[in-house]
Amino acid sequence: MVVGQPSNHKENFLKKQSNMKVEFKDTFFESVEKLVWYDTKLWKVWQAIRYDIPSFLKNIYLFRKELYSHRWYDYRYTLEMLQRSLEIMESKMHDGMEVRESRDKKIAKMQRAIQILKNINDDKYIEMAEAELGELIMRDWEFEDVPETPGYSRLIDNETPSERKHNRKVYDKARRLGEDEWKELWKIFEGQNYNQYKTITKKLTPEQMRNDNVWVNWFDGSDMRGWWD
Repeated sequence: MVVGQPSNHKENFLKKQSNMKVEFKDTFFESVEKLVWYDTKLWKVWQAIRYDIPSFLKNIYLFRKELYSHRWYDYRYTLEMLQRSLEIMESKMHDGMEVRESRDKKIAKMQRAIQILKNINDDKYIEMAEAELGELIMRDWEFEDVPETPGYSRLIDNETPSERKHNRKVYDKARRLGEDEWKELWKIFEGQNYNQYKTITKKLTPEQMRNDNVWVNWFDGSDMRGWWD
């Protein structure tokens, strides 16, 4: 073969290339047409009528109690909306598409977060403290006249020292319970420290990573950012 002269194989390849035809299937053009259609104002109007407005009306029904009582000036109303949203999500997650091993852990954390929000919104901490330490000792209010200010009365402190000590324990316990659960709630939403997982995996072989379900065993279901289906 003379140097610089194309071989027969190269000639045949070039002939085939020149005779090639580029063809598009109908599905390609259908996809393009759909993309163009989705970007039109008419589609956006149709989407609003067909999906967005019905979804809006459904949400009004689902959040009807919270919307009726909502006020801007108290954080508890925000927590009520959050509680209701999590209740809806938790009820739907049971039939979700995620694998059960991680889904069940997420559901458990959702349920715990919902319970804490209920405790906050329903002021349950005094009741919880009483269940552990005994009920508050409440006496009827008694008043006495104020000698130096005729026409005025003042409340009489009629608690005994032991009653006062017991009640203080109950109130202190209720406060600690509330603080502990508040921290627990945001820890659930925050999730685990991923660096801990990386530290664990550095010590494992690829085979151990495949066979030991490392992620499933480490993951506890927390981190709101992963709560989707």
